[in-house]
Amino acid sequence: MGHEHQSAKGMTTGRKLWIGIGILVLLSPLGILVPKWFGASGAWGEWGLDEIEKIAGFVPEGMKRLAETWKAPLTDYAVPGQRRGLLGESMGYIAAGIVGIAITASVMYILAKILSRRKGPDASDKH
Repeated sequence: MGHEHQSAKGMTTGRKLWIGIGILVLLSPLGILVPKWFGASGAWGEWGLDEIEKIAGFVPEGMKRLAETWKAPLTDYAVPGQRRGLLGESMGYIAAGIVGIAITASVMYILAKILSRRKGPDASDKH
């Protein structure tokens, strides 16, 4: 990850970023709690085709055509062997968030390495 910028208190920018991401992961169960509290069918933007049709009155053709193309690796934020109930669902939600972050961070890290090699060794030193 190259050069880390230090703040006045000695904490690197990267460390602050990972702490912020960790806090968001721990807060992720709010995505299942808030809709339940307000009687909503799901979290904002996580609608299936039937829910989109209820909200908008129709489903765009492109959405219909591509809906089955991608399947989430952890459907409904559930992990294998997950228990039912608030604690089980919350732990599954957190685990799914960690898996998603790990996959995304890994892909971004690999992509950054590939792109930095193409630019040459001096590319990361020029700020």
